Amino acid sequence: MTSGLPQTSVAETLARKIVALKPGSLPAVTARKCEDLLIDVVGLCVTARNEDYMSSALTGWDDDGPCTAIGHTRTLTASGAAFVNGTAAHGEDFDDTFEGGPVHAGAVVVPAVLAACERHNPDGSMALIGIAVGCEVLCRLSVVVPKAVHKAGFHPTAIFGAMGAAAGVGAALGLNAKQIVDALGIAGSMAGGIIEYLAEGAWTKRLHAGWAAQSGMRAALLADQGFVGPRTVFEGVHGLFNGFAHTTEGNYNALTGDFGERWVVDTLAFKPYPCGTMAQPYIDCARRLAARGVAAEDIREIVCEVAEGTVHRLWESLADKQRPPNGYAAKFAVPYLLAAGFVHGGVGLGAFTESAIRDPWVLALAAKVKFTIDPDNPYPNNYTGHIRATLNDGSVIEERQPYLRGGAQEPLTRQDVTEKFMLNAQHGGWNTAQSDAALKLLAGLYESRLDLSALRN
Repeated sequence: MTSGLPQTSVAETLARKIVALKPGSLPAVTARKCEDLLIDVVGLCVTARNEDYMSSALTGWDDDGPCTAIGHTRTLTASGAAFVNGTAAHGEDFDDTFEGGPVHAGAVVVPAVLAACERHNPDGSMALIGIAVGCEVLCRLSVVVPKAVHKAGFHPTAIFGAMGAAAGVGAALGLNAKQIVDALGIAGSMAGGIIEYLAEGAWTKRLHAGWAAQSGMRAALLADQGFVGPRTVFEGVHGLFNGFAHTTEGNYNALTGDFGERWVVDTLAFKPYPCGTMAQPYIDCARRLAARGVAAEDIREIVCEVAEGTVHRLWESLADKQRPPNGYAAKFAVPYLLAAGFVHGGVGLGAFTESAIRDPWVLALAAKVKFTIDPDNPYPNNYTGHIRATLNDGSVIEERQPYLRGGAQEPLTRQDVTEKFMLNAQHGGWNTAQSDAALKLLAGLYESRLDLSALRN
């Protein structure tokens, strides 16, 4: 043992708990959440399959092989499938969210585990364990040093996603504890993802989930063949948190303390709207304001109370958020999203076309939206919304949303998840027969030999 290093590292403690989990050991509610994740991710892959960024991602990955790119006839290597499916699942920003992070676990871990199992271990029960473990690791890592990774300029889903994918694939392929430690250590050198996409709505956020998925999978495969990674990847002087959160002081017990006994993935949220998570409660507030019979032209000003930690991503610069330069930038512009929800009664996939983001009624209202920082806002532990509208006659109307719909306090039902899948599949060009067949396949995927070939269309 090298002087100054811990006898047992954080990764070693975590790995021992991962390998103790066996097929059939998951609580029923956790297994059901993983079933919902599977349905949601496949639907998201289909809804994005004809988008321009997916054409670039698929064509640009010159890596043919035997694995499924969901919604496409072309097959890829396992790493290629993980990348393409992860990019698609995160592409419309309609994927699941862990409210404590915030991170998007399903879009990373599900594609990584499915690709690895399809290629190396087509056992549905092991895929279930892998998805549960990978998502749990990803979510727990995001609360070791809350908000610090975002503040440092990195995308937490990208950074922690590589680690979650490595853990999930390691569990799905039956790696031993030493190999999982190595996989995590290797993945630490593969993690990355800056948030400069916010400047002009570039596409790079979309590939963060896919890149993390294939990176973590590659790390697990390397570890399986004996490649050695640093066991102090988390807490080390030059470890993951020092690199991406600028500190080694964190609550590592949040990662390992009751791992395998309490499952935080049970609280994963499914979004009602295809846009930034923290914007969603504000859209709900706007819809309720419109439902009161208030007309947009009667509003003089709207002021929203917001969390300081969300300002640089969703509110600044205010002029760009009121009039976003393109459809993807609009997904992270609360003034635009709030106005679109008010004018159109909701925000759907059609709200981000070039014509939609130039709607004069929406832009006129968005120009009236401002913000003030609420120092008591509970973000990131809870996502809230607030609107204070001052009308032309001087009267004031307020609306508040105390939590994220679709999250722990108001979760979506299986029927809700299925209906979302059907709408996403329809948007992606699947007919009802194709969607029904996919749902039938997914319903038994964790209980049989894993075969994704029916999703290649």
